[in-house]
Amino acid sequence: MTSQIYAGVDEVGRGCLAGPVVSAAVILKKEIDRNILKDSKKLSERKRILIADYILNNSLSIGIGVCSNYIVDNLNIHNASLLAMKRAIMNLSIKPSQVLIDGLFAPHVDVETSTIIKGDEKIPEISAASIIAKVLRDNYMAYLDRIAFGYGFSKHKGYATKEHVLALELLGPSIFHRFSFKPVCEL
Repeated sequence: MTSQIYAGVDEVGRGCLAGPVVSAAVILKKEIDRNILKDSKKLSERKRILIADYILNNSLSIGIGVCSNYIVDNLNIHNASLLAMKRAIMNLSIKPSQVLIDGLFAPHVDVETSTIIKGDEKIPEISAASIIAKVLRDNYMAYLDRIAFGYGFSKHKGYATKEHVLALELLGPSIFHRFSFKPVCEL
């Protein structure tokens, strides 16, 4: 008899005006302290980074899936999110018995999937995936801030803050923006 291997999956960046949508799939070691794993949105940036490092050192496998802003524009955000999730699952070095996914929708993969609303608050594997995906995307947006100066990506991470919308009005969209999203498409 074999034990079940669960992978948690979550994505970040759905509502952003710029940058990719990023998914992570995580298979945790049994020994990991599951009590520290929370929804990434409920952790400070500093704590997320520390816990992400802990997850990296206490996981059996982590898969990452990314869909660029171009893919988001071509497929739409829903389909790009599903593709990013599928890529994350396919990038795991261990095939899980079941994949637990935050939200309502699951990608088509050759493993059993379960969707869980607010799964990032309830399931440690999904919480871990949420943290890994958030830290990875935030780091990428900080990198974009250094090469697309003036938009403030490191501060707002591509979300539609007042500062970001003002930068868009002053500078116009960059190549990292999602042209299918308002207000980018209106500029």
